[in-house]
Amino acid sequence: MEANKKNRRLLRLQGASFAVLFLAAVGLVAWLSTRYHFQADWTAAGRHTLAPASVALLAELQDPIRITAFARQSELVATRRQISDLVGRYQRHKPDLTLNFVDPDMAPDRVRSEGISMDGEMVVEYQGRKLHVQQMTEQALTNTLHKLARAGERKVLFLEGHGERNPEGGANHDYGAFGEQLRNKGFHLARLNLTATPEIPADAALLVIASPQVDLFPGEVRLIQDYVERGGNLLWLAEPEGRHQLDPLAAQLDLAFHPGTVVDPTTQLLGIDNAAFAVVAEYPPHAITHDLASVTLFPFAAAIDPARVGEPWQATPFLRTVPRAWAETGVMQGAISYDAGSDVAGPLTLAIALERARPTAEENDTQETAADDHDEAGPQQRVVVIGDGDFLANSYLGNGANLELGERLINWLSHDDALMHIPPKAAVDTRLELSPLLSGIIGVSFLFLIPGGLVIAGVVIWLKRRKR
Repeated sequence: MEANKKNRRLLRLQGASFAVLFLAAVGLVAWLSTRYHFQADWTAAGRHTLAPASVALLAELQDPIRITAFARQSELVATRRQISDLVGRYQRHKPDLTLNFVDPDMAPDRVRSEGISMDGEMVVEYQGRKLHVQQMTEQALTNTLHKLARAGERKVLFLEGHGERNPEGGANHDYGAFGEQLRNKGFHLARLNLTATPEIPADAALLVIASPQVDLFPGEVRLIQDYVERGGNLLWLAEPEGRHQLDPLAAQLDLAFHPGTVVDPTTQLLGIDNAAFAVVAEYPPHAITHDLASVTLFPFAAAIDPARVGEPWQATPFLRTVPRAWAETGVMQGAISYDAGSDVAGPLTLAIALERARPTAEENDTQETAADDHDEAGPQQRVVVIGDGDFLANSYLGNGANLELGERLINWLSHDDALMHIPPKAAVDTRLELSPLLSGIIGVSFLFLIPGGLVIAGVVIWLKRRKR
């Protein structure tokens, strides 16, 4: 193109138009950025994204949440930025969650009145209740919101005095790890010895009978029966060895247990040598097991016969073995095989959930007329009977979805249906475990082979250039 005056004018006009359009595009993008927000988390473990459990919990919290963080305002300390990043993940899913910062050095009176003990401590308020958070982690904040979401305190009583599993114990057969998880979720755990305190408190949300090892006294059994008769919620974890004088309770619930210990050949495929382990991979429909995808493991379990359950109970088996499992009535030693003459063939029921309208005070006298009013009297009575107590023990709690199943059981029995399907957040495995051989190969390679190769390559290149 010939460079004349007209062409130069067109080029200048073209350049000016491009500059104006470019600036307009930049301005439009800047305006769009204030109206719309998009964020992508490309980290390997999604470290900057809320876990599905936290998102599900936020969806259940309808009222506003207020968080007050007591953190010093200093560029040398990144506490405020860490808190803002953490709370910001929640605000993206719940816009009515507000965050305010308070400098503890500038408000000492408020620090004392709130009971603040460390820099970065957060006070979370919801529906007039407040709790403190001292760890800047999603797990700590979600657990706090979980506690605040409860309408009131949930007291879970564990029966003791007969060799039951201790919710605070550290032995392999105890429930210390499971009890700690429940306390983190806002439950208040207490132990109840009926010989010392012959009364089950009326404010108990749930009574747990966790595998007694010795017989209960008849008076204790009657107290438990009266508790169930009045409409109390119950979790009974039985064992194959016997009921330990709790047969009247089973009769009250119209339940029967099959003799023997459940044997599941499926465990051999999982590398478990003990035949007295049962694996549940598919779950019948129920609120407790809804969307539960992982397998659960039950060592030394007893099978339940739900055929006898009738009115007023509504029975739902929700843990069932595979058809090739059976209840072995013989000695659990050596080669074990199914005996059609004495053993009970599968599939076998390992757990059953019972529901009925909560009894009223007049029910004993006029049961038929009171039955119509049960639905208006409050939440239904709930009872769960499981033929195994080992699956929640410290030794087996980490297998499959045992922990998640245990939390779902307690949530359902205490009528926390809104928070039923929030599984515990699993910690990401950040450890790299290498065999001694592989560690030695990596060490020799980085210490000798790679440096030696670089030296040899340098010498070869130097000799070639020298010959030129």
